[in-house]
Amino acid sequence: MSINKEVIRKMIVDFMATSPLNHMGEAFGNEKMWGTPLVGFAAAGDPIFKRFKAADACGPGHWLPEEIFGKAFPAISAKQDELAIVSWVLPQTEETKASLRQEQEMPSERWSRSRILGEKVNEKLRDYIAAALTTMGYEAVAPVSSPEWTRLDSNERVYTSTWSERHIAYACGLGTFGLDDALITPVGKAMRLGSIVVKAPLEPDKRPYSDMHEYCLHFAIGKCNACISRCPAGALSNQGHDKIKCRAYVHSATPAYIKEHYNLSGYSCGFCQTKVPCENGIPMLLRPKLI
Repeated sequence: MSINKEVIRKMIVDFMATSPLNHMGEAFGNEKMWGTPLVGFAAAGDPIFKRFKAADACGPGHWLPEEIFGKAFPAISAKQDELAIVSWVLPQTEETKASLRQEQEMPSERWSRSRILGEKVNEKLRDYIAAALTTMGYEAVAPVSSPEWTRLDSNERVYTSTWSERHIAYACGLGTFGLDDALITPVGKAMRLGSIVVKAPLEPDKRPYSDMHEYCLHFAIGKCNACISRCPAGALSNQGHDKIKCRAYVHSATPAYIKEHYNLSGYSCGFCQTKVPCENGIPMLLRPKLI
């Protein structure tokens, strides 16, 4: 079977539409956990991937597409121009976003379920797409599923990893970064991300922006800062995102609350992704500039 972007896009959308994992549970009427995915594409030869290796981006430990492909398929020759990257956005539902808008200190049950159980759906999607394409004759790997994927410490960025789903989505034209380091996409920043690297002749999408903060009101017009007041950890300011404060709150404060109140094991937060102008898409004030 020949492959193209529409075939892959349909595979991703259909998986999320039919997977029994993509629901909130009986207590919520088995409603969908995630909305219809957005999908973007990039070429492995795009210079942006080498720029991600800079110290002020992801750092030298971040994989080039051909590096992780070579780790997954050491016996298969693949030139840089033979590889493509597929990235997707899984949007939060309106019901989940509305539940978190009402909270101020601890995450809602809907949001926590989508963060903890919903990421398991995303993991299955990564593995399914990579395996399905490989079976079709187009070798593919989900970098975050690799046993060699790891988080890294960085003097400049504090925390980073060997494959950043946010940076990959940015490279694939799916969004730009906000003051809080979250990605602002056409369906907002209340979402999850996934990606694969595949040996297939796929045309890259054109990025509709030229600046990594183009969709953020703070950087674009010098005002907004709604995410600052939403953060219960005090981890956001005009100077940006304090990852140490953020991580301390998310990993130390929320797990016990979530276990006690929702009987779930894990952490969540997401306050800076709701009740802000970029919750549901690119802020209205910036949209005329992007036409």
